[in-house]
Amino acid sequence: MAGTAADVLARADELGAISEEPDRLVRRFGTPALARASDRVAGWMEEAGLTVRRDAVGNLIGRAAGDAPPFVLGSHLDTVPNAGRYDGPLGILVALAAVERLSARGAAPIPLEVVAFADEEGTRFGTSYLGSAAYTGGFEREWLGLVDADGITLGEAIAATGENPDSAAEPPPPQLAGYLEVHIEQGPVLEREDLPVGVVSAVAGQTRPRVVVTGAAGHAGTLPMNGRRDALAAAAEIVLAVERIGRGTDGLVATVGAMELSPNVANVVPGEARLLLDVRHAEDDARARATDAMRAEVERIASERGVDVTWTLRYDTPAVELSPDLRRRLEGAVEEAGHPVRTLVSGAGHDAVMLARVCPAAMLFVRCAGGISHDPREAVEEADVAVALDVVERFLRGL
Repeated sequence: MAGTAADVLARADELGAISEEPDRLVRRFGTPALARASDRVAGWMEEAGLTVRRDAVGNLIGRAAGDAPPFVLGSHLDTVPNAGRYDGPLGILVALAAVERLSARGAAPIPLEVVAFADEEGTRFGTSYLGSAAYTGGFEREWLGLVDADGITLGEAIAATGENPDSAAEPPPPQLAGYLEVHIEQGPVLEREDLPVGVVSAVAGQTRPRVVVTGAAGHAGTLPMNGRRDALAAAAEIVLAVERIGRGTDGLVATVGAMELSPNVANVVPGEARLLLDVRHAEDDARARATDAMRAEVERIASERGVDVTWTLRYDTPAVELSPDLRRRLEGAVEEAGHPVRTLVSGAGHDAVMLARVCPAAMLFVRCAGGISHDPREAVEEADVAVALDVVERFLRGL
């Protein structure tokens, strides 16, 4: 039978071997590796009878049946550095397999598009959802001036593929019937509850402040402890305060994920510490209250330790509730497939966030081993992929 879970995993293995580097998986936007992976997926789309095209940013789109607004399935083809092979590609390959299965069974076609988004991770230019933003008419023209680590602008990277960078920002929002994204959970809930799939109810909102703590550098051997304005000691207390607030708020996750010190040598009291915070919750009000509490703690700690702080909001996106109607349909497909329905919130962002701005959107999570993602140890079971494929086929038939 066409469109099996074994086919999905074999194709994922093939894509997992296409990388910018020989010893680890990394496919960034606008690179030859991403182009090779896109060409391979395009070949599978054509074999499945889809009409294939690419847009200005390199999103790969396979179209089936009719001119009416399509129902869209897909995910992203790019990766983080040292990635696993399922974050993103699994959703593309399950979508493609579902289309193959429907075609093999002679199911009445509905207008569908399978999309492999060219950039969701933002690894090269720091632009989360670049691909799906362009697909949904949300590409921002000023992004063309963003510069990567090699001094190449986003506009230059697009031009290097033979496309006109200006055309990326021209398309209006498309008319779409809806969107479904299959994705590994990237968390441990489904594994802990021994469930193959879960239905996503919402994507958590994210707040990312930058905190700079400025104290006074000094000789580690001669500056008395009671005379220090140690930026790192203050930063350490801030890290623990963020953790404490995160643990004290149901559904909240709060992380200090990056810290830089100056001068960052063993025999000098740190004069400056720069921290990046990440705060997420499915309810915007709860996230805002927690973030306010963190900022108050940062200011209290700074005052008590005699250091200065600045708090700069770098990134703030609201939570996204996914379509209740599509969620009910997806839950029904899970039940029809003989499995318990488990709904859960996605703490990670996905292309569904952008699609939800222009059409009803839904997501199906697939259990992943240990909840591990963004890592070569990323793994899924063939049986779980088979369940996901069965659910997606039932869901599409219901449309």
